[in-house]
Amino acid sequence: MVYILLGKGFEEIEAVAPCDILRRGGVAVRYAAVGASRTVEGAHGITITAELSADSISPEKGDIFVVPGGMGGVDSIKADKEAMALLEKAAACGCDLAAICAGPSVLADLSLLDGKQITCYPGCENMMGKALCSTELSTNKDGSIITARAPGSAIDFGLTLLSHIAGKQAADRVRRELVY
Repeated sequence: MVYILLGKGFEEIEAVAPCDILRRGGVAVRYAAVGASRTVEGAHGITITAELSADSISPEKGDIFVVPGGMGGVDSIKADKEAMALLEKAAACGCDLAAICAGPSVLADLSLLDGKQITCYPGCENMMGKALCSTELSTNKDGSIITARAPGSAIDFGLTLLSHIAGKQAADRVRRELVY
């Protein structure tokens, strides 16, 4: 299962485009709300009702956790002890982790990016801890960590995730269908 964590103020395109692409590729994806309400407002006033709350998830090997950017959403996740504990537990049990824009800073705060090659939003490099950061890349995959640069990378991010999960052929098929 792919879980996309939604904290209040998340960057909408970074949460919706990857979800759409993964679902087009036949991948099971669920939005997981961080905080008390399953209805989460994004940075630009778009509201998503999540299928479940993040605190109800028991991560299992094979799950993937996605952290969209948007400083409000990132700060909401960082401030939620249960969400941060969920990501730590996910990493400990071998789940893959993905983040876009400022989202990798959540993983960096947990020291999950130490020594990993990543990309992030230009100007956020100082928030990435001991990661090896290049903002020249649209997406980057280093082992079980997938990162993407910015809102404009959301489609590439989704396709990279799909390729990682379902293979290059599935990603190429969706890319063609999107005329991308």
